[in-house]
Order: sequence, then C-alpha cells, then structure tokens
Amino acid sequence: MKINEPRQINLTQTSILAQNTGKAEGKLTPALQLRKFYLRKFKLRWILAISCLPLFGIYTAFGIAPQNLNDVPTSMVIEEIALPLENNTSYPDESLSQTFWYKDHVRRDDTLNSILTRLNIRNRSAFEFIRSDNTASEIAGGLIPGRQIKAETDLDGNLIQLEFVLNNNQLINLVKTEDGYESSKDSRTLTSEPILKSAKINSSLFAATDSANIPDHIAIQLADIFESEINFHTDLRKGDRFNVVYEGLYDQGELVKAGDVLAAEFVNNGKTYRAIGLRDGNNQMQYYTPEGKSVHKSFLRSPLEFSRVSSGFSTARYHPVLQKVRAHKGVDFAAPTGTRIKASADGIVDFVGQKGGYGNVIILKHANGISTLYGHLSRFSSGLRRGARISQGAIIGFVGMTGVATGPHLHYEFLVNGQHRDPMKVALPRTNAINASNKAAFEQASAERTVQLSLLSSTNIASLE
Repeated sequence: MKINEPRQINLTQTSILAQNTGKAEGKLTPALQLRKFYLRKFKLRWILAISCLPLFGIYTAFGIAPQNLNDVPTSMVIEEIALPLENNTSYPDESLSQTFWYKDHVRRDDTLNSILTRLNIRNRSAFEFIRSDNTASEIAGGLIPGRQIKAETDLDGNLIQLEFVLNNNQLINLVKTEDGYESSKDSRTLTSEPILKSAKINSSLFAATDSANIPDHIAIQLADIFESEINFHTDLRKGDRFNVVYEGLYDQGELVKAGDVLAAEFVNNGKTYRAIGLRDGNNQMQYYTPEGKSVHKSFLRSPLEFSRVSSGFSTARYHPVLQKVRAHKGVDFAAPTGTRIKASADGIVDFVGQKGGYGNVIILKHANGISTLYGHLSRFSSGLRRGARISQGAIIGFVGMTGVATGPHLHYEFLVNGQHRDPMKVALPRTNAINASNKAAFEQASAERTVQLSLLSSTNIASLE
C-alpha cells in the first residue's frame, strides 16, 4: 500500500494540471511554456520531413546520374569500304570516267555537223571517222526527219559510242576502242502500235499537224490521200478538222518513228471524207473508202507534195515577163527551188530536156490520150530518160526557174488528145475498187479503223498513243 501511494499522488497532480490548462493557460510557468513550444516545433519538423521525401528522391536520381558526359571514354574507328566498279569495255583503263547519254531526232534541214553538235560530240577524230568509214558514212545520207540518233560522250565531248536508226530494220553502231572507232550494222525488230490523233485547221495543214505533234510526213500522206477530193491549195477552211490513225514503230517500248497512215477522216467545209489503208502484195499501202472504193484517182490533182497556186489556167492572162496578154495553158505552183515533183499518173517519159520558154521540161504520156507537162525544172531525177516507165507519185524532177520565169515555180499542163484542160477542174477517172481476194482482209481492217475514227470524232480525245 505504501509503495503505491506516491504514484497516486503524481497522477492526481497531473490530472489536476490537465483540467486546469484551459483555465490557467495564460498563467503557465516558464518551464511549461518552453515544453509546449518544443512539442509544436517537433510536430512541424515531422510534417516538413514527410513533405520533402519526394524531393529527396529527385535529388538522389540526379546524384546517381553521371555529372559529366565528357568523362565517358570514346575512340575513333576508320574502316575502308570498297565500292563496286562498273565494267566499261569502251574505257578499260578509265572505268571511273564520267559519261553522258544524249538522244535526239533528225530535224528538217539538219546536217551531219548540226546533229553531231547537238549530241555534244566535239572530237575531230569522230567527225572524220563518220565521214570516211563506209558504214558510218551512211549516217550523212540517212538524215531523214524523225529518225532517232543517240550518243554517249565524256566530259570533254569525246564520242564513246553512237547509235543511229538507219531504217526500220537496221541500226548503225559506232564504238570507241583502244585502236580507234569501229562501226557495224545491227538488225532490230520494231513493234507496231496505232497512234490516234485529232487536229483542227486554223491556218494551214502543217500548222495544225505541228500543234497536234503529228510528224510532217504524216501531214504529207494526208494531203496525198485526200488530194483527189480536196484541193489543199484552195479548199481548206478555218474550222476544218481531221482525225488520223497512223503506225507508231516502237523499239523496247520507246517510240522510234511514225510509219504509214492506217486510216484518216477529213471534214472539209462540212463534208466528211474517210480513207482506210490496206497493204497490197508489194507491201505498199493503198487507201479505200469504208465501202471498198479506191480514194485515189488515176491522176493526182497536184504534182507537188505541198505548195500554192500562184497562177491558174486562163485563156487570156497578162504575162509578167512578155508584158502582153496571152493564154496560160497550165497552172503555176509556187514552191522553193528544189521542191520534189511527182508524176501525176503512171506513164512513159515522152520528152526530157530543154524546150524554149519552158526551160528544163518533162512530158509524160499516159493512157487514154492524156499527157502531162512539167516545166521550169532546176534539174531532173537521176536516170530519167525518154521511154522510161514511170509510176504515179515517182519523183521525176525538182522545182526551179529555168526558161522564162520570174521566180521558182512549177508550170504544169494537162492535155487530152492534144487539147489543154484546166488541171484543177478536169474530171479525173478513179482507179479500180479493191480486189475480191483482199475483200475479207479489208472488211476486217475497215471495221477496226472505223471504230477508232468514230472514237476520235465522238469524244474530246485529241491524242492517244
């Protein structure tokens, strides 16, 4: 009992102090006030410590991370990589020489020098070889507009190799070797696909074909096909239009040149003309109406590929040189000197030479008492002689101004049993219709080409290659 008494006294005192705290707070002794202060400060420290735990984690992460990346050890590794070298048989000792390919097509009035210059060929040895070598020299004589030529040269313009399209079946190849240049002829096979084009006449036939990117020789074929029905010197009207299907000859998918017209449609002054092509036994293209009648008449209306009438047929014309009125018994076609002249029909040479005011003249005799005269020529075709048989369209001479003439032109006369007729108005007989043996092949071709022409006519398609 005695042992427990003092503890009861202390508890009693503590309880009394706790009960009187609220009443006697302002009367606490300095010791109690100091105790209370430290208790509050202790609680605040714990709160601050708990709040700072995330900051300590962040600080620890930075402490673990390396402080300076420059302290990481580095080293340099150098390794040689061998690049594959292209085999170059043309330059065995200079396989790294840089070369360039140039491709072009022969243009009108091109010369050997002009086209080789466009191909960046500048070394004289190449020029001399092309002129002197038997095979390579054929390039100069084969510069027909549209033919393709391509060449490989180095930075200095030295020719490495050249390829020229000589014709549909042959290429001329030149290759530079250690001993100089070598030439060869290689055969090739071209694939044929039809090309469909449309155009409208605004000024002339050639202007229309140029705007539609149609080759000139296709325009000439169009004029030849329809010249029996359309006078291309006087009949063309602004707004006339035409559709044409012609051969595109391709080498490994690349268009090399245009071939023959396969079918054509020409709308002249509101009237529509159509022609379908079919090759004959001699592989020559002949043209017929969709019904099988030949579009060609036995005589061409004009013996020139393309020109204009400078003076028409007249019984009384004032002669510019003789300065008096006299009959002009033919038609004058103005054309540059050297323009090719065609025989207007099959015939036999009756005269070739000089004759008075006609200058250089050719007279052809045809069937049914018809003859034609071609005057003021600059020269005749080689091999032309009296008695020679001539086919329609064959080149017999070239335009000039020999004899009595004020400028280069062709004077053309048409005679029936010795009587002059106006070549532009005389009725021209037609040739025979298609042979019965070719009728089935023609009907198949006609059906296919008619669909293609109708497609061009009924839609806005201007080109399909």
